[in-house]
Amino acid sequence: MSRRYDSRTTIFSPEGRLYQVEYAMEAIGNAGSAIGILSKDGVVLIGEKKVTTKLLQTSTSSEKMYKIDDHVACAVAGIMSDANILINTARVQAQRYTFMYQEPMPVEQLVQSLCDTKQGYTQFGGLRPFGVSFLFAGWDKNHGFQLYMSDPSGNYGGWKAAAVGANNQAAQSILKQDYKDDATREEAVELALKVLSKTMDSTSLTSEKLELAEVFLTPSGSVKYHVHSPDSLTKLLVKHGVTQPAAESS
Repeated sequence: MSRRYDSRTTIFSPEGRLYQVEYAMEAIGNAGSAIGILSKDGVVLIGEKKVTTKLLQTSTSSEKMYKIDDHVACAVAGIMSDANILINTARVQAQRYTFMYQEPMPVEQLVQSLCDTKQGYTQFGGLRPFGVSFLFAGWDKNHGFQLYMSDPSGNYGGWKAAAVGANNQAAQSILKQDYKDDATREEAVELALKVLSKTMDSTSLTSEKLELAEVFLTPSGSVKYHVHSPDSLTKLLVKHGVTQPAAESS
């Protein structure tokens, strides 16, 4: 039945489904996973980098984590070229708002404006949905720390802990069991590493396969977005017992 109704996004099937949008979500299921966890003093984002070959020059720039504005960052799962377009759109939206109102854009308003763009690509003929899911982490004066997840359909929701990408069902069930409302940022990092170590396809976690970022408030009250360096990541992995310390070379 689906074959007759999946050629374009503008046609509903008799069961009320939009197959092309569902296929776009399926594409994200094959991408490197990303996990976001909300804590009482910040938001933690962690992503799995897919290293396809040893010959690949690992990018000096971030592959999974992107800063949108001083108070908002996102983790990406899906087709990176699609993500770049949407990230640029979000950055422009945030700067326009700041220029017009002289204050940072509320996080949910930014997420909603981006999801409106995504939704447009599911309703007009000749367009393909964006094959990318985002986890947005941010802080604003209205609602404090927030974590949002959005998918190719343009839907979004606020989450305490969320996972997108490969093995997201398994990650989500572990998060459901182990998430605590009053967790600190350090506990959130530990939980994120634990979940990723259990759900990643590769056998061992190393700093080359991971990206970890945090959004938190500095003592002065400003919002800080911090991406961990490979050395810092290695120390965290050893500290939480998720990886073995490197053997000392004699």
